[in-house]
Amino acid sequence: MTAPNTGPPDTRSPDTRSPGTRSPGGRSPDSGPAGSGSPAGRHDAAPATALDEAALRRRAVAALSTARARTALLTSCVEDAELTAQHSPLMSPLVWDLAHIGNQEEQWLWRAVAGREALRPEIDSMYDAFEHPRASRPSLPLLAPAEARAYAADVRDRVLGVLDSTRLEGRPLVDAAFAFGMIAQHEQQHDETMLITHQLRTGPAALFAPAPPATVPDPPGKREVLVPGGPFTMGTSDEPWALDNERPAHTRIVRSFLIDTAPVTNGAYQAFIADGGYHDERWWHPDGWAQIREHGIEAPLFWRRESGQWLRRRFGVTGPVAEDEPVLHVSWYEADAYARWAGRRLPTEAEWEKAARHDPATGRSRRYPWGDADPGPGHANLGQRHLGPAPAGSFPEGASPLGVRQLIGDVWEWTASDFLPYPGFRAFPYKEYSEVFFGSEYKVLRGGSFAVDPVACRGTFRNWDLPVRRQIFSGFRTARDAEPA
Repeated sequence: MTAPNTGPPDTRSPDTRSPGTRSPGGRSPDSGPAGSGSPAGRHDAAPATALDEAALRRRAVAALSTARARTALLTSCVEDAELTAQHSPLMSPLVWDLAHIGNQEEQWLWRAVAGREALRPEIDSMYDAFEHPRASRPSLPLLAPAEARAYAADVRDRVLGVLDSTRLEGRPLVDAAFAFGMIAQHEQQHDETMLITHQLRTGPAALFAPAPPATVPDPPGKREVLVPGGPFTMGTSDEPWALDNERPAHTRIVRSFLIDTAPVTNGAYQAFIADGGYHDERWWHPDGWAQIREHGIEAPLFWRRESGQWLRRRFGVTGPVAEDEPVLHVSWYEADAYARWAGRRLPTEAEWEKAARHDPATGRSRRYPWGDADPGPGHANLGQRHLGPAPAGSFPEGASPLGVRQLIGDVWEWTASDFLPYPGFRAFPYKEYSEVFFGSEYKVLRGGSFAVDPVACRGTFRNWDLPVRRQIFSGFRTARDAEPA
């Protein structure tokens, strides 16, 4: 049996996993949406002070450098022919992402922040994701790999000088080094996109990393926990590098519910398959049912059945499906169908965030499930340290106050919610960053995956994609309503 079809190519939407691809369009840094006088350009981050500008610069340099090192790894591990090839109509050639990263950095940091003349204005259109869907990008006169590398390196050298000489206050785009953090996040998001391309490519393995922890030292005692109902603070108004769709902080009220202490595993998902889940219309959203019938989908993407055993291909290596790992590469429709089959449901986005951030003892919302400290190796599987998820129930240090684990890292988690603005939302630095995607077409994913860098992953971070998408590093956990008292 061959691997199921990936579904239709994305010919309509830009890089939905990597919002923020629209350029500032050659505006001066103080005009339009980036200007301090425009309501749409206002930003909630507190201005930097003279005392913390040095720390902000160090943080920005570290974030930019970490992203560039990862970009170099992802684009140096294969020959040039693989960089220019399109490995799937769902994805860009790797060399497009490489030059796009440099172009966005030039436009936002060299032109918009520093107010300098454009270096390569003639390529702006070619690397605008809104103008050119992924499936059409191989037909463009793209920069060759050597030229793309040289361009991105030249931009970076200039940008580090801009960072050294820019006051990190006085304009929304530079307050608390926001634009530098935005560009670091943008590059890391494209690094994740390129990692997806590596997963889709065929041929021998090109990427290597140690396996995640093989055992769970302190397995959770419960399969689900009760999250008490009531108000909590959702979103943020004071996280300096949070993106516009995470803002502002506001009060949400949710009813009591129970949520899985760990993501749904491959073993649990195999029970759904064995029970005929892909052949029983009762469990499926009508559009999902049509999708799996049209494309002959009978298992997660990259799985195949051979000699009575489920195998999966991961970055060029085929091996048995590990039953204790979170299920990976499932669409929203598959996650929703499994939840219905199990007599449960997907959590709403608000429920997910309350489970991840709310501390019942203090009533406050944390930055992360474990507290306010930045993620460390003991908290979560992030940053491409491993090339797959850790066993379900891992990382007890990263658990929420209620004992929910792996809410950050390992797999993106589908929620039941559409991608919608928060009350009081204001587009920044331009409406194409998030606003054009709001609506019922996209479903929200939360928590990040092993492919996400910590700079682009917070307890408030929101990802979104079409419900058919399976090439992304997506899994899920389930929830259910609490029994009436």
